[in-house]
Amino acid sequence: MSYSQKMKILTGNSNKELSNKISKNLKNKLVNTSIRKFADGEIYIEINENIRGNSIFIIQSVSSPANDNLMELLLCIDALKRSSAKNITTVIPYFGYARQDRKVVPRTSISAKLVSNLITNAGADRVVTVDLHAGQIQGFFDIPVDNLFATPIFAKHIKRKIKSNNIICVAPDVGGVERARALGKKLDVGLAIVDKRRPSPGKSQVMNVIGNVKNKICILTDDIIDSGGTIVNAADALLKRGANEVHVYATHGVFSGDAVKKIKNSKIKNLVITDSIDSSDKLKKVRNIEVLSISILLAEAIKRISNSTSVSDLFK
Repeated sequence: MSYSQKMKILTGNSNKELSNKISKNLKNKLVNTSIRKFADGEIYIEINENIRGNSIFIIQSVSSPANDNLMELLLCIDALKRSSAKNITTVIPYFGYARQDRKVVPRTSISAKLVSNLITNAGADRVVTVDLHAGQIQGFFDIPVDNLFATPIFAKHIKRKIKSNNIICVAPDVGGVERARALGKKLDVGLAIVDKRRPSPGKSQVMNVIGNVKNKICILTDDIIDSGGTIVNAADALLKRGANEVHVYATHGVFSGDAVKKIKNSKIKNLVITDSIDSSDKLKKVRNIEVLSISILLAEAIKRISNSTSVSDLFK
């Protein structure tokens, strides 16, 4: 029996365009589902076809509105569990609440752990996600977690678009060093680090640049662009220290507030994101932001999990 006969794909409302691309790649129709809200805002889920004994993959990013999309995901898992699905894999291209992975100050919640518990207790058997903000979140789950990376997709794009040997990869903060080093290794280039501090949530201040960026093409890489302040400030700091131009590669384009406007008016040559979050409405007529699809990556992961074959090659 082929994987397309024994597995089915269900999508929430957070990113239907990505779900349709994945479905097309796998030549597998999306499960007929009704997801709607009552007048008071309660979410109602109904599965309109028989899924008994099937392996189900739910595609849902926990992006804005994060609470609605998370609740949708949990209710979908519950509906599938009660419909006798054989097993349930949650495909979460963007894992919301991942930035709250530890107690930074006293008397705060570790929200990433709570969300992990909710997904597990709702009945999920496995999680597939892309570029978790903090790798240790995999340990918050008591079920298998596949944390895929957009780095190979970015590396191919850079090799195709930037025809220069004078490139350096730059981490926008100390926490992003591992990600920048991984991209630098694929491109066989050096590494620089922007030393910053956060005077308050959502605001950043560049203190120093570690490494020589003079006369170089800088590739800033990050997992999330939210308000845009960090990446714009980092780009300005690099250009002040003699960089020729700055390109940015980030997996998740959250783009809250006036982030798109900041980036549009910044000195960033080009910003490349993935379609883990549906930002199509925000990015109309923005010339310096490009979107790459992770649909083939996620489709391949779904295919391999469904066939019980190794997913490890996708991490390379």
